[in-house]
Amino acid sequence: MRSLLCYGDSNTYGQTTANKPDDRYGPTVRWPGVVRDLLAGTWLVIEEGLSGRTTVNDDPIEGAEKNGRTYLRPCIMSHKPLDLIILMLGTNDLKARFGKSASEIALGMGALVTDIKSMPAGVDGRIPEIMLVSPPPISAELHEWADVFDGGHEKSKRLAAEYERVAEAQELHFFDAGSVVSSSDRDGFHLDIPGHRALGEALAEEIEAIGWL
Repeated sequence: MRSLLCYGDSNTYGQTTANKPDDRYGPTVRWPGVVRDLLAGTWLVIEEGLSGRTTVNDDPIEGAEKNGRTYLRPCIMSHKPLDLIILMLGTNDLKARFGKSASEIALGMGALVTDIKSMPAGVDGRIPEIMLVSPPPISAELHEWADVFDGGHEKSKRLAAEYERVAEAQELHFFDAGSVVSSSDRDGFHLDIPGHRALGEALAEEIEAIGWL
C-alpha cells in the first residue's frame, strides 16, 4: 500500500460552504476521502487540512499555528515513509493583511518544496513525489469576506500560472484545481460538495497517471 499526504487548508479540511453544527463535510465527502475511495484500498490517504493555513506566514489575527511551513516538517516526519505529498495552499495568502503578490505566494510554495526535498521522508530514504495543486480562483463576490480578501480575486487568477512555473523549475507534478472546480458562490472561496467530488476524481486520475515503479 502506498501512502499519500494531503497537506492543505480549509478546502482540504472540508470546511462547509453552509452552516452546519461542526462546519465540516464528512470523511467520504472531502476530496481526500474521494481519492481514498476511488483508489480502492491501494493507498493510505493522510488528511492534513487546517482552516486558515498559509504557505509560510504566521497569521497576526488567527495565530502562529496557521503557518504551513512550521508544521510541515514534523508532520512529514510523523507520517513517513511517504510516496506522494500533495500541497494545496495559497488561498489564505490572498488575504489583504499579508499584502502578497501571486508570485510571492508561489515562492512560499517553493519554500515548502525545498523543505520537503531536504528530508529523506520517502520509501528507502528517497524524496517523495510532490504535486503542487493551485487552488481555484476565489470569487469576485465574497459577501462578508470582501474586505478580508480585498484585491484577492485578480491575484487568485494568476496563481495557477505561477505555481506551474515553480513546478516546472522544481520538476514536480502540477495540477490546476481551477480546471475542474470553481469556488462556491455561497461564500466565494470554499468548495461545495460537488466541487470536492470533482477535485477528488481528477486528482485520483493524476495520481494513477504517475509512473509508479
